Amino acid sequence: MIGMEEIIFSIILHGGNGRSAAFEAITAAKQGDFSKARKKLEEAVNELAQAHHIQTMLIQREAKGEKQEVSLLMVHAQDHLMTAMTMKDLATELVDLYEQTQSLLQSKVL
Repeated sequence: MIGMEEIIFSIILHGGNGRSAAFEAITAAKQGDFSKARKKLEEAVNELAQAHHIQTMLIQREAKGEKQEVSLLMVHAQDHLMTAMTMKDLATELVDLYEQTQSLLQSKVL
């Protein structure tokens, strides 16, 4: 059976990967590479889904009566995941905004 620390670090890992991919999406959009930006957003979604799946498993365990000690590490993992999810949402909006702005600028130039 996987230990609690390993489970917690998996949440942190996937959350961090998702957050990094979201930042990379913003950078790509800023450079006008919207195909790469969309791929990075998809990567962020996939990473965060994995972290969320692990979180849901822990919630289901607790709902079944398997109480878990709330450690500082668990609090950090939850904070890390929620921040990453917010970052992904913000990155999606920024990629859309960059794409719309570029489209508007191109239509005015032509």
